[in-house]
Amino acid sequence: MPQVGIFDPFIRSFPTTIVLKEHVLSLTGDSFSIKLEDGTPILQVEGKVMSISGRKKVRDMAGNHLFDIVKEHLHIHTTFAIEDPQGQKLMEVKSSFKLFGSSATGTFTDKQGAQHVLKMKGSIFDTSAEIIDEARGGAVAARINRKLLSGKDIFFGQQTYAVQISPGYDQALIAAMCICLDEKNNEGS
Repeated sequence: MPQVGIFDPFIRSFPTTIVLKEHVLSLTGDSFSIKLEDGTPILQVEGKVMSISGRKKVRDMAGNHLFDIVKEHLHIHTTFAIEDPQGQKLMEVKSSFKLFGSSATGTFTDKQGAQHVLKMKGSIFDTSAEIIDEARGGAVAARINRKLLSGKDIFFGQQTYAVQISPGYDQALIAAMCICLDEKNNEGS
């Protein structure tokens, strides 16, 4: 199966589930921990407290800075850039108007120069979403489920997402798309 992604260490040949947990009251701002379903940490996302663009640094567990998630301004639709540590855009995630639920498109070019488009479509209350790879005949790259209505979610605005990722897809880029969805949904609150 061909690989779809940028970060080879985060592309598996078997299905995986990752858990994204938002840490709203962290000292660094809106941050996330990202773990495998068995609890093994794989990524750490650090938000900046005073950032107009809502910049988030994404690091692997060895502390290597992989990329930043940055909200771009001056766009009609909410747009996020996934940038490498030098500020070069790796991926763009752009939302679109949808009457019911969320919709966004992530575009990127892999290391071989192939262009990829992943479409994210969420439910009416954004409790779940699918990321679809249209180049592969509408194959489901990932399914996102938000665990709803725990005490922490209600009182602190904290979200937890379980993300089932199909074989061959980049866990780091799928996690970035999920964080963009969360940021977009938080704009209205």
